Amino acid sequence: MSSHTCITMEYPIFSSLLVLLQLIGVIVVVAYLLTRSRLFLEILDGHPAFRTQVILVLLFGALSIYGTLSGIEFMGARINVRDLGPMLAGLLGGPLVGLGAGLIGAAHRLTLEGFTVYSCSLATVFAGLFGGLIWMYHKRTFAGITVAVLFAILMEGFHMALTLIMCRPFDQALVVVSTVALPMITANAAGMFVFAFMVENLRNERKMQAERDTLLREMERKNTELAIAAEIQQSFLPDTISQIEGYDIAARSIMAKEVGGDFFDVIPLEVVPLGKGQLGIMIADVSGKGIPAALFMALSRIVVRVNATWYGRRPAAAIRDANTIIAHDSRSSMFVTLFYGLLDSANRTLTYVNAGHNPPIHFRAADGTLAEFAATGMAMGVLDDAAYSQENVQMVPGDVLILYTDGITEAENADLEMFGQNRLERIILASDKVSANELCQEILTAVRTFTGDHPQSDDITLMVIRSC
Repeated sequence: MSSHTCITMEYPIFSSLLVLLQLIGVIVVVAYLLTRSRLFLEILDGHPAFRTQVILVLLFGALSIYGTLSGIEFMGARINVRDLGPMLAGLLGGPLVGLGAGLIGAAHRLTLEGFTVYSCSLATVFAGLFGGLIWMYHKRTFAGITVAVLFAILMEGFHMALTLIMCRPFDQALVVVSTVALPMITANAAGMFVFAFMVENLRNERKMQAERDTLLREMERKNTELAIAAEIQQSFLPDTISQIEGYDIAARSIMAKEVGGDFFDVIPLEVVPLGKGQLGIMIADVSGKGIPAALFMALSRIVVRVNATWYGRRPAAAIRDANTIIAHDSRSSMFVTLFYGLLDSANRTLTYVNAGHNPPIHFRAADGTLAEFAATGMAMGVLDDAAYSQENVQMVPGDVLILYTDGITEAENADLEMFGQNRLERIILASDKVSANELCQEILTAVRTFTGDHPQSDDITLMVIRSC
């Protein structure tokens, strides 16, 4: 408040408030430009550099002077928003910044006349200092909308109290305070609210950006881990399909996700042969998808491989003991359906165990008909004492055996229609003369054509064995 030509004591309160709000608009625009500068990132982090602190002192000190010069004269005083600049400086940069801006605004006020010169100058200094103390109390960060607005209201109330205490004559001070208190408190609180709202929005933007960056990094890390897991899982599948005399074997596995629960295998391991002219074949489907299914698949594959090698020509015993181990180690209610068979090239037989898996389709060349190998036991991992039996079937030249998972028959198109077993059987009957690899490719191509652009919902695994 400074001394100039007095205007009438009946100056409307709301008219003065309107003028102050216009002044606030200019200050808010300048403050907004500051929030969008690189300097403001240092301020939000609570560690503004010395150069940034100097800029804040000069900027908000200048805004304090602007708040004085653009004020409204009234009874030797001036209705103004001088304190807003130092308050903002303190709330953003700390006590030294607030005090510096307050001293600039106060020094300019001292050059002007008026009976409120000392109380107003002192209030401006306190405005910056108190704002800085609040910044320190809130651990070098902006205090937030509620605290900032409440501070502006209380600070202007303190300003009015200083005027009543220090200014004489008291009657004149009382008239001035009763007239200017409402517009000055309202205008400073409104300006503080708008600026605090901008700061909070900016902090929320940074927080969301940080969360988004963290999420992207986490997704990138998981994608990398999934790629590694997919590579490891792919290494579980045979690079080449072992062949024995009298049989042509081909197999493919296509995961619905990066990793899955389907797998196929040929047993034995190259270093531990089951016997000359004998080969173990296996196809399996773990319940569920993704990484849990892939881990359960790895466990099941290793256990079955070891037991199959150990028991040799007794597939039922191999699957029985493998099931006991898997059931004991399974704590997630997961299970695996599996078909394991032992091919013998000498006597042209397949000795098999079907542990709850989709019945393989046997094309019999002798009469051109199709048959299925029914289950000889339940899915593995459900009961640790489940019983399994084995069956024998002749594989004469021209016979074809198709092992598959339900990802083929349950593949859906855009109309949610399933591929179904009938389509699979028609392809088998129409392609009985082709090689195992060609038949495998024809089936997969038919499934892909049927589903079109509809996303694959389940893992697909297929093995074709042709007796030559």
